Amino acid sequence: MAGNNKGNIFKRIGKGFKDVISELKKVVWPTPEKLKSTSAVVLLVIVFFAVFLTLIGSGGRWVLDKIGFYNTAETTAAPTTVEETEATTTSATESSEDTQATSESSESAA
Repeated sequence: MAGNNKGNIFKRIGKGFKDVISELKKVVWPTPEKLKSTSAVVLLVIVFFAVFLTLIGSGGRWVLDKIGFYNTAETTAAPTTVEETEATTTSATESSEDTQATSESSESAA
């Protein structure tokens, strides 16, 4: 067993809290003025980078639009009307029925 793991659990927890409190007393807390000024700097940096990254993204999209990156050729046409959709579904159903009939006839022959 390790040397620092000896003793009652509650005593070790109490010692841990005392150590935390003693360390917090050593901290130099900022004044309200310092806190306001550093918070303002952080917010300004966040706003700057938000605008900067938005401009970079928009500029990149503009460049890709100009070179035709987003223009894609349509390879297959999807059915646009109800009749075309029904015709496609009907032909697929007939095809699957033919396959089933063929497999049934081959099973009965065996």
